[in-house]
Amino acid sequence: MSPMVRCNALTKHYVRGRETVEVLNGIDLEVKAGDFVALMGPSGSGKSTLLNLIGGLDHSTSGTIEVAGLRLDRVARRALGPWRSANVGFIFQFYNLLGMLTAQQNVELPLLLTDLGRARRCRNAELALRLVGLEDRARHKPRELSGGQQQRVAIARAIVADPALLVCDEPTGDLDRKAADEILTLLGTLNRDHGKTVVMVTHDPRAASRAGRVLQMDKGRLLDADLETAS
Repeated sequence: MSPMVRCNALTKHYVRGRETVEVLNGIDLEVKAGDFVALMGPSGSGKSTLLNLIGGLDHSTSGTIEVAGLRLDRVARRALGPWRSANVGFIFQFYNLLGMLTAQQNVELPLLLTDLGRARRCRNAELALRLVGLEDRARHKPRELSGGQQQRVAIARAIVADPALLVCDEPTGDLDRKAADEILTLLGTLNRDHGKTVVMVTHDPRAASRAGRVLQMDKGRLLDADLETAS
């Protein structure tokens, strides 16, 4: 079986005026299907940039990157939208919910890019909210929910199209410890019981300890060793 993520000699550079800024420099990474991987490192080490490349939100400068069987470095950026919708769920520190929509309507949003009918979209959103324990909050708007509940709505939105891969950028960074632990438990359940591959950026060692592997980044490089943990 092919790995869920495979990067070889991956680089990402930005040009600012006359200066070239190297953000990623020669990343070699393999993430197996069903892994739960945490990326740690100081600010500016390239963690979020690597996550954006894995999620197909940005293009690499050189090297190869294959995710869910597709060579992303060979695909035009404008063609990646449908692929992302089917294969990747995104979970961010700030929930990015639309305040004028209910929880269920927010969860349904990714399905608007599919050919599913309205009844099926509604049903899938209901199932996703049930999975994250918020079926009783389906008609609530974000301002009527706690931070932890809003993040669970965001997770429901991320999984509603049943993607194989979840990319999470500081998913507990805006939450208190109790809510953070609930979100990490939910991510663990999605990984363990539902087969989702999870790649998570975090600064929090307690969050990282929930992963099966912890990879350290510094100055655009992955350090040689990774830490195996008991998730």
